[in-house]
This record gives sequence, C-alpha cells and structure tokens, in this order.
Amino acid sequence: MRFDTVIVGGGLAGLLCGLRLQKAGLRCAIVSRGQSALTFSSGSLDLLSTLPNGDAVTDFRPALDRLCVETPEHPWAKLGTETVLTLAHQVQALLTECGAQMQGDPAHNHYRVTPLGTLRRAWLSPQEVPVSPLTARRICVVGISGLLDFQPHLAAASLRQRGTDAQAVDIELPELDTLRASAAGFRAVNIARFLDAEENWPLLYNALLPLTQGYDALLMPACFGLEDDRLFAWLNARLPCPLRLLPTLPPSVPGMRMHRQLQRQFIRTGGTWMPGDEVTHMTRHDGVVSEIWTRQHADIPLRPRFAVLASGSFFSNGLVADRDGIREPILGLEVQQAPDRAGWYRNDFFDPQPWQQSGVKVDDTLRPHIDGERVNNLFAAGAVLGGFDPIAQGCGGGVSAVTGLFVAQQILDMSGGTL
Repeated sequence: MRFDTVIVGGGLAGLLCGLRLQKAGLRCAIVSRGQSALTFSSGSLDLLSTLPNGDAVTDFRPALDRLCVETPEHPWAKLGTETVLTLAHQVQALLTECGAQMQGDPAHNHYRVTPLGTLRRAWLSPQEVPVSPLTARRICVVGISGLLDFQPHLAAASLRQRGTDAQAVDIELPELDTLRASAAGFRAVNIARFLDAEENWPLLYNALLPLTQGYDALLMPACFGLEDDRLFAWLNARLPCPLRLLPTLPPSVPGMRMHRQLQRQFIRTGGTWMPGDEVTHMTRHDGVVSEIWTRQHADIPLRPRFAVLASGSFFSNGLVADRDGIREPILGLEVQQAPDRAGWYRNDFFDPQPWQQSGVKVDDTLRPHIDGERVNNLFAAGAVLGGFDPIAQGCGGGVSAVTGLFVAQQILDMSGGTL
C-alpha cells in the first residue's frame, strides 16, 4: 500500500499533521495503536506556562524568546518564536474547522478554572470551561450524587477562598441508578453516553432549573458532549443563567470529544485510519524509510514517501525505559537522556523530573538521527520529542499541536506543495 505520508500515532500531533496534509492533497495513513493521551486530558492545551527557572509565563513572545536562548534543545528553540506563534494561530483555526470550539489567545495565557476550583494557566480551553476572571457573583457548583470523579464541595471551597460566593449542591438524576450500581461504571464517560441521547436532555434540564434561583452561574462536571456541544448549547439557550463545565478525572469527556472530532475530520477528508494496529519496524534504504511494517498487515508493508513518528512518550510506548536506558523501540533512534539511571529523577517528588525531558533527538527540521545519520524522509512530532518537560513547563499540548503542523509544512515544502 502506497501513501504520500504514513503517520505513526493517532494523537494530537499525528491527527493535526494528517489533517493539514490531507487538506493539501496528500494521501495519508495514520496507524493508531490504541487510546491517545488526548482522551485522558482536560481538553485544554498549553503552549508555555512556566519557564525552566520557575518564572510564570503571561505573554508568549518574550517568554519564547528567552526560552530559545536558555534552552536550545527545547522544541520551541528549534522552531523559533515566530514559527511557534504563527503555527499556534493555525492550530486554533484548524481545530475550529473540525468543530472544536476553543477560547484563548495565541499571544498570552489565560486562567481556566480546574475541577478543584483552582486556577491554571492555559493557551486554549474548550468554550464550555470557565475562565478567570469569573463575572458571576454567586455560583452554584453542581455535583451528581454518587459521582466520585468530581467533588463539588472542594471546588466551591476553593472558589470561596478566591472571593467568589460559591455553594455546592448535588442533583440525584435517579435515571442513572443503573450506572450507580457499579462505582467503576459510574464515570463521566458512561453518564455522557446516557445524557447525550436527545430524549434524555429534559431530565438534566429539569434537575438544573431549580438551582438557577438566586445564582448567576452554574458549574458542573463535564459529563455530556462526547460527540459535539449540542446539549451544552441547548441547555444554555434555556436556563436562566449560564452553565459552564469542569473536566473530571480522566478519561475526560472534553479530551475524548476533541480526539473524535479530529479523527472524524481526518476520515472525511479521505485519510486512511488504521486503528488497533501497531508499527513493528521500518525498513531503510539509502538513508530513507522505504517500508513500514505493522502487526495486522504483517506481509503487506506500507510504502510511504514520507514518514512521521508521532508515537507519544512513555504513556503510549513511543519511548521505553529498561535497565540499559531509554530507547525509541521502532527504529532505535537517538534519544536524549541522562547518562545513567541515577540522573533520571530527583528525590523530591514535586521537583521537575529529568526523565520527563527524555525523547528523540532531532535537528531544526525535526528530523531524527540513527547512528549520527539523518533519516531524510522521517520526521518526529509531539511527545516523542526530547528537550522539554510537559508538566513542569506546561507545554505538552502545544508541543504536540504545533510540531504536528510544523512537520506537515516540512513535508509539503519537500513535496512542492504549500500550506
């Protein structure tokens, strides 16, 4: 099977790369091993929240300029400030095309309200997520009785500490009792499968309507909207005060919805989606990847003009750690890592951990190397890259999204196409 591009990994980086290439007329296939880390995320994306020395980031441009000088191995340093900001605009536009309505500004961070009622810096957040400053004077934080993934009393207490008059209330929704019979089954995703059925919309509306008396806004867990935002829009058109949603513990409904929206758009544009498959190895000839072999198509290789490694980090087995070190398991690409295992971590659990910055070494075009030689038609994007700490620096979602589009640009430039 021949393709212009084969992308290994169906997460945020792989999907955005594939979508951009499909839009430009290239024939793409995505080999997706299993669930993407995106489905476990809040649905918000971060571009850069904190500099390596701990300084908080408000405006992106000066922070990126500083990061590029101080941390040359960071993906943002390889792309440069202007490229990062330009592609950040394009990411938001592409997400909108796919139906993912986001709020945020490519110039600076905003503060979103977390499920605990605290504030966290973010670049883009789903439209239903409340952001600071909260304009409502009195807020009702609504829980669903029996749902352990969201604690409304904790969220309300945190909001009160920040000067907001917030109270917590649980709704019963007895129609969910079948799910309540199992604590493991009473999760946001399963609740969403019930509430997303249009005939069940009035049940939630009737439970929320009495709570609007005396409050300026309602906050509740994001437990509906797996496929789209129709129920969210329907409720806000009818309730007397605004309703906003807070992501729950993973798996997250907003993260799953974003992944499904991108996946559907990729398939609609003619992309080949290969779920539940796994790349076992790649064949190289004359410095390029010539064949890609997968578990389900053992005797039928994929033959690409270009290949993209967007296989993720440790969570997705894009990187593997053993007693001998950290390795990239498909091609054995060169990996940035501490010289010995003792350097992988720090004793204080809450310190930035060095192993988080492990990943594939790439040049300024995001092409990796094997034994010191560049693989000319292979690119790496997303969490598999080294040189950044997605947690301590708050840049994981942004690195995946922006490098995915950057790699697409490189491929199109080499193909004679344009974005």
